Amino acid sequence: MLYGKEHVQRYRETNGAEGHDWNNTTVLLLTTKGRKSGRPYTTPLIYQKHGEDHVVVASKGGDPDHPQWYKNLLADPEVEVQVLGDKFPARARTASPEEKPELWGLMTRTWPDYDEYQKKTDRDIPIVVLERVG
Repeated sequence: MLYGKEHVQRYRETNGAEGHDWNNTTVLLLTTKGRKSGRPYTTPLIYQKHGEDHVVVASKGGDPDHPQWYKNLLADPEVEVQVLGDKFPARARTASPEEKPELWGLMTRTWPDYDEYQKKTDRDIPIVVLERVG
């Protein structure tokens, strides 16, 4: 089972042939810039398409704190996304309260554990919309 750095490496080496389809769902690679270091960090994340956008969830398994990648994109929303062999620049934004119910439903249909993660924490788990730039 692919996880973490190994997941990123195999995904990149195979243009997603290994790593895009994972546990009956789909995964993209999100690269953010470290808010302190300025270095690029790449995270494999479950995603779904919503129109032209890609949607991911900043769940961190229901941890009380946001994942590092989410904190990074709050500091700098200019990110890189890779879906299979397609790498593109994107702008990340947190879904609005009006958008969130529809997008939460989209994401829990693909990964039902998100509902359990939300029950484990008082933190309002953000949904992130990745909008292709250019």
